[in-house]
Amino acid sequence: VSSETDRAAVIGFSHPFRRAIVVIETLVALGGLAGSIQLLAGVATPPVSALGPLGFSSWTPPAGWLFLSVAVPSGLAAWLAWRRSAWAPAAVLLASALLVIELLIQIPFLGFSILQLIFGAVAIGMAVVAILARRSGWRR
Repeated sequence: VSSETDRAAVIGFSHPFRRAIVVIETLVALGGLAGSIQLLAGVATPPVSALGPLGFSSWTPPAGWLFLSVAVPSGLAAWLAWRRSAWAPAAVLLASALLVIELLIQIPFLGFSILQLIFGAVAIGMAVVAILARRSGWRR
C-alpha cells in the first residue's frame, strides 16, 4: 500500500484533510493563546479606553474571552482531528464560527486590521474544509 489514503481505504478508515486540520487549527490555537498572553501582559495592546463601552478597566476579560473563544475551540478541533475523532469536522465548524464571532466583536472596538482579514479567511477556509472532510467520508 503506497500512501496514507490507500492504507486508510484498505483498513476502512477515511480522514480527508486531517493533516491540514491538525496543522491549521493548532496554529490558530497558538495564535489565540499568544494573543491572550499579549493582552494579559499589556504588550502592544490598544489603549484601555477602547474598552470603555464594555465597562472594562483592563484587558484581562478580553484576554479570557479570546482564550475561551479561539484558543480552546481550535485546540480541541486540532486534538480531535489528530485522534481521528468522528467529532473533528463539527469541532472545526464550531471553532471557525467562534473565530468569526470574535473577529466581528473586535471590529467596533479596535477598528479593522489586516490580521482580522487573514484570520477571517482562515475561519471561512477551515469551515469549508470541515464540510468537505465530512462529505468526503470522514468517519471512524
